[in-house]
Amino acid sequence: AMINEELKAAVLQDVVMLKLLGMKPVLSHGGGPGINKMLEKLEIPVQFINGLRYTSEDIMRVVEAVLIGQVNSELVGRINAIGGEAVGLSGISANIYKCVQRSEELGFVGDVVEVNAAPVQAMLDAGYIPVVAPVGTDGKGNSFNINGDTAAGKLASALGAEKLMLLTDIEGLCNDIKLRDVISYLNIADVQGLKDQGTIAGGMIPKVDCCVQAIEEGVTNVHIIDGRKPHSILYEAFTDEGIGTTVGKDAPSVGIKWK
Repeated sequence: AMINEELKAAVLQDVVMLKLLGMKPVLSHGGGPGINKMLEKLEIPVQFINGLRYTSEDIMRVVEAVLIGQVNSELVGRINAIGGEAVGLSGISANIYKCVQRSEELGFVGDVVEVNAAPVQAMLDAGYIPVVAPVGTDGKGNSFNINGDTAAGKLASALGAEKLMLLTDIEGLCNDIKLRDVISYLNIADVQGLKDQGTIAGGMIPKVDCCVQAIEEGVTNVHIIDGRKPHSILYEAFTDEGIGTTVGKDAPSVGIKWK
């Protein structure tokens, strides 16, 4: 959703609109394309281990520079330019994301073990839109790269959020590998079966796992929506049919939805 300027503008307009309508949105962003571009420019080789980027100390510095110094700053500035009042934060701020190293072989890749949501809640209570970068800390001065979806899910749980919307580059979860029919509602009890049959695979696995964990930790509904469609956030928030896949635990599947 954030690689196209027109779509980026639509997402930020939606966030500001949610605030104007009395909601308390928090924007948790990633920045993978920007990180890749900077690493390429600096001629730093990228190595993947079991699908996860090895993050050396040098790469971690780039991750911080891009996520905090570029992406976060840009999003805050653009929200403020269209009438919102955004405040930029990272997971390092007041130890919002307390991490442990996932493994030695992955370097500075972290798993979130504790969330201090108080600084984010304080910004919400003061009327601001928090914009949070997915960089964590071990509390000892070391920074860690965190999966953006995981960070968003953990923060939503800690805030007691009513909704978590994950913007992605597909229409939603589909009922076959040809991506033809979007599943409008997914009960978390059905997730393992869909993994076993290959419907949930590849990059969607961590995204769906994040949804399940957020639901289990108290978020009412999680929505996987197509960030390529302008104003998809507002469609999901304010139409009965929504625009992607809603993940929850209280209702049976309602079948296949229009695309």
